[in-house]
Amino acid sequence: MLMTNERRPAIRTLRGWATSVLQEVGAIRECEEHGWMQDRADPHARDRAYDIARRDPPAGVSADEATDAITELLDSVGDTCPECPPKDLV
Repeated sequence: MLMTNERRPAIRTLRGWATSVLQEVGAIRECEEHGWMQDRADPHARDRAYDIARRDPPAGVSADEATDAITELLDSVGDTCPECPPKDLV
């Protein structure tokens, strides 16, 4: 029986690439209920994302553009989901 490996879909936008990198290194996560991206505030994960952007940017994109995309995405993501009710501090 012939078996093939399934390829991951190509990322079509620079923002999509940045989201993928940040999720892969654990810098952001998705709210399980609503799908909003949340910043995990992990400085080491952020550093790994910037290293990837510098060393292996997407085809046709400079390292500076890739790092700028990482920065823009991190600046646009909060640490809480806007749809989740606030957790009471006890």
